[in-house]
Amino acid sequence: MSEINDNTKGKKVPAPGGEGHRPVQATGLEDPREKYPKPPFESQSQPWPGLARDMDPRPDHGEDSYKGSGRLNGRKALITGGDSGMGRAAAIAYAREGADVAINYFPNEEPDAQEVIELIRAEGRTAIAIPGDLRSEAFCRQLVADAVQGLGGLDILVCNAARQQTRPSILDVSTEDFDATMKTNIYAPFWIIKAALPHLKPGSVIIGTTSEQATDPSPDLYDYAQTKAATTNYVRSLAKQLAPKGIRVNGVAPGPIWTPLQVSGGATQEKLKQFGGQTPLGRPGQPVELASIYVQLAAADASYATGQVYGAAGGAGQP
Repeated sequence: MSEINDNTKGKKVPAPGGEGHRPVQATGLEDPREKYPKPPFESQSQPWPGLARDMDPRPDHGEDSYKGSGRLNGRKALITGGDSGMGRAAAIAYAREGADVAINYFPNEEPDAQEVIELIRAEGRTAIAIPGDLRSEAFCRQLVADAVQGLGGLDILVCNAARQQTRPSILDVSTEDFDATMKTNIYAPFWIIKAALPHLKPGSVIIGTTSEQATDPSPDLYDYAQTKAATTNYVRSLAKQLAPKGIRVNGVAPGPIWTPLQVSGGATQEKLKQFGGQTPLGRPGQPVELASIYVQLAAADASYATGQVYGAAGGAGQP
């Protein structure tokens, strides 16, 4: 047996890799191809904006799997679209990392939102529920004011809420549809960020949810894809504007993620059945698979990351 001398105890022990050495076995490995459900999925449809709890299969937002480690202790976050999808995953993760969290959502999403509120409070954190329509400038201003009052401040702003409706042709997109998508996806972050900035101190962060649609738009998401290109652009522009103030701005760009957006008009039934199957991993992502990205971008140890867009698209190579 090959040996080395252990100077601290004055005796010989087996050398690493030598005779008698027992290699440490890797633990916790999971095949990303098989970790979550794959298509084909059952045909299903819900009225907009849809509920995660009524989806089949139900999305995983980290309710049972996300484990925190105190990376956001004492932080105060406002998340739009915090009832489901990536917003819900971020809200759960932030609470388990030690942050107090306010979530905004459309009033019809109250059942999903209350589940999130209960999960945040289960971590001993402050949870604020603020339902309302982001297409109203007055509501967006009030949203920030209510979050600041309820949380006792604000230093993480996640602009995540979005409207997505599939239309086969530009001729099928009404002015009302176009206006609703633009106000939800572009005007709302503009109004909310303007209202939040006076409350954000150096070290605060703004995170926008963009998409692979920003750089590889689908033909049936004409209006939605435009808003995601604009989101990517405002992240990079605002990062340059706010860096001298010590405020970081970044984006998260998902690929196909299993959320209520898809079953409430965001995808055709044909596309829904095979949703995510075109990716190299052969399945859609689950919201929890982006939670750690939202945490990393909010955490103080990411202090040199600003103006960045972090992708998670199952191997599609976007952004």
